[in-house]
Amino acid sequence: MRRIHAALGGGDAFEAESELVRVHDLLREHLHRLAPSTAPDVPLARRLRELLDEAVVAGLTLDEASRVLGAHPSHLVRSFSAAYGLPPHRYLTSRRVDLVRRMLLDGRPAAEAAVAAGFHDQAHLTRHFRRVLGTTPGAFVGARPRRLR
Repeated sequence: MRRIHAALGGGDAFEAESELVRVHDLLREHLHRLAPSTAPDVPLARRLRELLDEAVVAGLTLDEASRVLGAHPSHLVRSFSAAYGLPPHRYLTSRRVDLVRRMLLDGRPAAEAAVAAGFHDQAHLTRHFRRVLGTTPGAFVGARPRRLR
């Protein structure tokens, strides 16, 4: 629940949706004593990954992905997480951080790169950049070797 609250506070609806689906699944399993599925739906997970790759900047909701792929949102999250070892929102965020990293290496300012990659603002980027890469965008840019002229 803390993750959902933090995601909503940070304006990341996709992360909040993904976490809410995980809470729903945990509650259902607990209440019904269902064993979690051990066999991921790899083809579905692959199709979701392709959909996420196409929407790195624009993003998408679990409902949109569910309609496009014809699967329930909880099935999407479970299959993706089992196949790739991380939930879909974390994959999408990592792809966005990688996009920003490349923009920073090309000399774009962090605030501009943040918005261009689909983050709400530079603070939103910095939080995720630090989580994914272990440093801030400013420190990342400052640590790169200078080119000789």
